[in-house]
Amino acid sequence: MKTHLPPFMSRPGPAALAAALVPALLLSGCNPPGASSSSSGKSGAPGSAAARTWVAPGEKDEYYLFYSGGHSGQVFVAGLPSMRHISTIPVFSPYPGTGYGFDEETKALLGDYAWGDVHHPALSQADGLYDGRWLFVNDNANNRVARIDLRDFKTRQILGPIPNSSGNHGSSFVTENTEYVLVASRFSVPLPKGRHADPADYEKEFNGMVSGIKVDPSDGTMSVGWQILTPPFNWDLGSTGKGPSSGWAFWTSYNSEMAHETLEATSTQGDRDYAAVVNWRAAGQAVRDGLATTLDGVPVIAPAKVPGVLYFLPVPKSPHGIDTDPSGRWIAASGKLQPVVSVFDFEKIKAAIDRKDFTGEVRGVPVIRYESVLEGEIPVGLGPLHTQYDGKGNAYTSLYIESAVAKWKLPPWTAEEKADLNKVILDKIDVHYNIGHLVVGGSDTKEPYGKYLVAMNKLSKGRHLSVGPAQPESSQLIDITGEKMEMLYEAFTEPEPHFAQILKADAIKPIEVYPKAGSAHPHAIWDAKDASITRRGNTVEVKMVAIRSRFIPDRIDVNEGDELVIHVTNVEQTTDMIHGLAIAEQNVNVIFDPGETKTLRLKIKKPGVFPFYCTNFCSALHQEMQGYLAVKPKS
Repeated sequence: MKTHLPPFMSRPGPAALAAALVPALLLSGCNPPGASSSSSGKSGAPGSAAARTWVAPGEKDEYYLFYSGGHSGQVFVAGLPSMRHISTIPVFSPYPGTGYGFDEETKALLGDYAWGDVHHPALSQADGLYDGRWLFVNDNANNRVARIDLRDFKTRQILGPIPNSSGNHGSSFVTENTEYVLVASRFSVPLPKGRHADPADYEKEFNGMVSGIKVDPSDGTMSVGWQILTPPFNWDLGSTGKGPSSGWAFWTSYNSEMAHETLEATSTQGDRDYAAVVNWRAAGQAVRDGLATTLDGVPVIAPAKVPGVLYFLPVPKSPHGIDTDPSGRWIAASGKLQPVVSVFDFEKIKAAIDRKDFTGEVRGVPVIRYESVLEGEIPVGLGPLHTQYDGKGNAYTSLYIESAVAKWKLPPWTAEEKADLNKVILDKIDVHYNIGHLVVGGSDTKEPYGKYLVAMNKLSKGRHLSVGPAQPESSQLIDITGEKMEMLYEAFTEPEPHFAQILKADAIKPIEVYPKAGSAHPHAIWDAKDASITRRGNTVEVKMVAIRSRFIPDRIDVNEGDELVIHVTNVEQTTDMIHGLAIAEQNVNVIFDPGETKTLRLKIKKPGVFPFYCTNFCSALHQEMQGYLAVKPKS
C-alpha cells in the first residue's frame, strides 16, 4: 500500500537532497568539530576557545613553542595556538628517532655523557629582539650549554663542562646582541674543580661562579669569556638588562645563609637573600685590562679587587625568578616563600651605586640599600616564582602554591595605587596544577607579542587518560589579549618543561634539504659509481649512497675484529625523503636527512651475516632497501 505524505513532508528528489547536503558538509568542514551540531555548549562556535585554537588539517600554526625537555635532555617543538607537538630536537641525550648519538658527529657532541638536564631555552637576539638564528639551552647536571641552529633545528655545539662552575641552573640568559650567554652556578664546590674539601667547611672552602659565555657573531661558536668568583650562595634564575639596564644582568639566590646541609630549613632562616647585580660589560673590560687571574684556563675576576663588576641586592625571601621588563627599567623578583613580587627601579639602582648608597658588604662586594631602590612589593599571592610581560604595561606571575597566574600592572603607579598595591592586581586565573614556569612570547625582548601565555604546570593529577603512575605534566594555553585572562586549551608533555620560548613562525625559514652544492663533508659522494669499499689493514672504509630504494653498496664483507667505518650520503634532494641505516645486532641506527652525509664507526666483534636496512619509511619499496654485512670468523 502506497503511503501518501502531506505536501510539507514530501520526500525530496536526489538533486534537492544534494543541494541541501553540500552546503551543510562544506560548512561543517570549515569549522572545528562540534561547531554546528553540538548541544553541549562546548562547541567551536566563532570566538569560542575551541575556534581560537583550531588549526585545520593542512594549516599551520602562528608561532613556534620551544619547550625545555628537562631531564629527557631534549627540546620539544610545538605549534601555537594548536599546542600540537611537531618534533623533538635531541640535545644532551641520544635519540634513536633521528639517529642522534649514533653517528660519529653527534657522538662527539655528546662526549662522555648520555644525558643532560635541560632547563632554560633562550633565543638569540639582535638589538633586543629575536633574530631567529640560534636557540641556547643549559644542562643543569653537567654544566654545559648547547647551541641549536634554527636553520635546520640541529644541535651544533655543546660547550662544557664549564670550568670552575657546578650546577648550570642560572642559564641560559642571552644579552641584547647575543654577545654572551650568561651562566650562574647553582651548586658551589671547592675550586679548582677536583679539589677535595670537607662540606662542613662550606662557607670557607666553597665558591660559586658567574660566567660569561662568549658567542662568535659570525657562526655562534661559544667559548668561556670570563668568570666572576662569588660566595657560596646557590644562584637560581636570572635575566639580562636592556634600555637603561643595558650591559647589566641579574640573578636571584637562595641560601645566602651559606648552609651546607638540611637546606630546607637552614637556607630559609633569613628574611632576605641576595640577588647578584652584574655589570657584564665591566667584566669583559676587566679581563681586557688584565685584572683577572687565570683558573683552569679561564680568566676569573675577584670582585672585591675589581670594583664595579658585582653588587648584591637584598630580595625577600628564598626568591626564584628575577625578570627584567621590556623597557629595561623594572626588575621583578619573585619571593617564593613570601607572597610578594618585589619591583626594583633600575634607575634607582644605578643612582644608588653612583652615590654608594650601600648597607654594608659581603666579602668585599657592596650591598645596595633595599629601601632606596624598591618601587613596591606587589601582593600577588602564594608561592610567586616567575614573571613575564606582554609589552602593554602588564606583568604575569606564576603562583606555585596557589596554582594560579596573577596579572598585575607595572609602574608607574598612581599615588592611590602606590598606597595600596592590591589595586594593581588586575586579574587572576586558576591553572592545573602547581605552575612552575610560564612564558609570554617575546617577554625577554623589547617587543613582546602579548597574545598568548603558556602555563607550565608541574602536576597534571589525572587530567588525562590514565597512563599509570608515571604522569605527564600539563601545559595550558591562556589568551591574554583582553582585560581578563581566558583559558583556551590544555596539552600534556613528558617531564619536564622548565621554561619555553615562543617565536613567530614567519621569523625563520628553516631549510628542509641540504643542497648538494653546499655539501662540504669530506666523505660525501653523490653518484653510485663513486661508492667504494677500501681495506687498510684491519680497517674497512665504505663510502655508501642511500637513494630510493637501495643502498650502494648493499653488501659489505669484513673479518671478525675489523673496524668498520661507513660514510653514508643521502643523495635525495626532495623534502621529507629521509633514510636510515640500522645494522641488526650491532646497536646502530643512523638517520640521514636529504643531502646529508654522516659517518658511523663500529668494531666487529662476532662472525655471522647481519642484515642492514632502512629504518625511515621512504617509498613503496622501502622494505626492499636492505643489504648484508658478512663477517668472516677470525680463523
